[in-house]
This record gives sequence, structure tokens and C-alpha cells, in this order.
Amino acid sequence: MPFQIIRNDITRVKADAIVNTANPKPCYGRGTDSAIYHAAGVEQLLAARRQIGEIAPGQAVRTEAFALQAKHIIHTVGPEWNGGKSGEREVLRSCYENSLELAAKLNCTSIAFPLISSGAYGFPKGEALNIALSEIGKFLLTHEMDIFLVVLSRKSLELSEALVGDIEQYIDEHAANGLLRSEYGSEYPAETRRGRGRELHLFHARPEADEDALYDGVMESLARESDREETLKPMMAPCIPDRSEKSLDEVLNETGETFQQRLLSLIDKSGMDEVTVYKKANIDRKVFSRIRSRQDYRPRKKTAVAFAIALELDMPTTRDLLSRAEFAFSPSNRFDLIVTYFIDHKIYDIFKINAALFRYGEQTLGE
Repeated sequence: MPFQIIRNDITRVKADAIVNTANPKPCYGRGTDSAIYHAAGVEQLLAARRQIGEIAPGQAVRTEAFALQAKHIIHTVGPEWNGGKSGEREVLRSCYENSLELAAKLNCTSIAFPLISSGAYGFPKGEALNIALSEIGKFLLTHEMDIFLVVLSRKSLELSEALVGDIEQYIDEHAANGLLRSEYGSEYPAETRRGRGRELHLFHARPEADEDALYDGVMESLARESDREETLKPMMAPCIPDRSEKSLDEVLNETGETFQQRLLSLIDKSGMDEVTVYKKANIDRKVFSRIRSRQDYRPRKKTAVAFAIALELDMPTTRDLLSRAEFAFSPSNRFDLIVTYFIDHKIYDIFKINAALFRYGEQTLGE
């Protein structure tokens, strides 16, 4: 998997290059900077830094890694947050861009980043994360490298409050609809397009509520929603055509495309080349090569979903692609609900999706 978010101490990550959030002057401060100096060997690393001298914000330089499990330490100076009016965002982008370009010149096959400037320098974590994901994603479209974003805890990877609220609302809605299906044995369409500032008509059941009144209230609420907005079909809508009047032999003779065949067909129709698609899917080149050469390839679910995201498929086409690998989305599975939230909202940035999946403790997309 070319890009991964991992929980670890960055000084213990095995990578060709470890990125240090450096002090501009040849000395070390707190946090990641201090940890890297002590793990590498303070005297040796300080001596190497003194030879380089002062580093400008956004610049990236290299020293030996000494006692670390790495070949290189790439030192970059992040911006101190000053309200966002002093070019902080541009400097932070330069930190990632220059560090990655330097790693490429050093022929690194892997690199580990902390979330630069999000600690003592006060850069808002949500914005720092978005910039990191954007620059890493841009780099991986044209380079082959394994990139790790290293955090100490899931909580340290902050998503925007609006996004977290939308995802949790989406999960709650589908959980409520799942309860209604289990109670009444019927399929109820879910309100899935949540526009900002619009009221959502959610119906919360209470143990003491009269069942007839509850049912009537639910039906009235759903009627109002269907008048106001087109809703999606249930997530579990069948992808297989009706063959009830055909014999078993006829059905077997009509076996459809495999996952590999359907994937390659969708790539052809997308107008993108295969390299762009597997890179956007966060899929390793060797994994895609195996898929390309085997018609009967059976992917993992997260791999199949990653391709659907890279190809920017709508929900019916995504369900169809998954069905070729014998997978489906479940309205009671949190991984599935988070992925369908992003598809429904037409957000196809796999790195942002993976940040949300990581934040909620779910497996991330790619392979």
C-alpha cells in the first residue's frame, strides 16, 4: 500500500527516510524533534546539523540517521501558526514537497512523516492533515514510494468538525433505518444527502411509544422526504438480474464478467490510464500487475472499494463491481457506512477517506 496512516513512535518506524520537524537553528526543541535526536544520538546528530547551519522554513535537508532504523533523516522546518495570514499554508506545503523530492533524489523507497507543525507550532490539526494528504497524494501520482504518516493516537488525527458531524449523522440515520426494517420487515429509504443548514426528519423510537403511532409517524416523515428529495435505493438492493424463469443450466451459461474483467472494462471507459487508476486507488504496482494478469483474481474488499473510489463510481456501479468479487455493502457495518457516505457525497479523495476510516478505527483502503 503506497500510503498508510499508522500509530507508532516515529523513531521506531522502519523506513529509508525519517522526517524531523526541525528547529531552524542547529539545536533541538521539544516533541518529535527531541525524540529523534535522542533516538539517533544527540552528539552525532547535533554535529551533523551544525555543519548544515540554519534551515529556512519550508526547506528540507539531509543528515545521516545514525542509531535510527533508517538511512537518512530529512530535516524540515515547519511554519509557526500566526492565524494563517503569513503564508503558513504555503510553507507547510513546501515542507512536504521538498522533503519528498529530496527523498526521491536519495533513491528512497520509503519515508515516514509526522504531522508537521501540528504540535508546538500550533498549526490547526485539521488543516495540517489536509495539506499533508494533498501533497502526499500529488507526489504519489508521479512517483513510486511507500509513505507513512505517523501519529501517536487516533485522536491526534483530527478531522474537521463538520465532516465528523456529517459522518456520524449518516451512520445514525442508517442505524435508525436498520432498526425500522428489523421491527417492521420493510425497506425504508434513507435520507443520505444532508445539505448544510437543512433540517433532517429523523424519527427516534422510544420504548414507551405506541407502535401504531410510531409506524404512522415514520411513514409521514418518509413521505415528506420523498416529496422533497430523491432518495437512494437501499444499500442492499440486488445487483443480479431476475432469472427466476430460467433453468439452472441457462443461468450458469450466463455467468457474467469477473471482477478483473469488469474492472478493466471500467478503466477503459473512464478515460484514465491504468497507472493513474491504481495510484488513485492507493494500490501497489505489483498488486495491480497480479490483477491484470489473472482473470479469476479475488481481491480483498478494501481493494475492490479502493478501485471504485479511484474510478469515481456511483453507488449502483460500485455495488455491481463489488458483487463481481462476492462482496456487498451492509447498512449495519461502520466501514461500509463511512465509505458510502463519501460516495454519496461525491468525495473521491482516497487519502481523505482513509483518514476518516483511520479516525474511526476501521481498515483503510488500498493494498
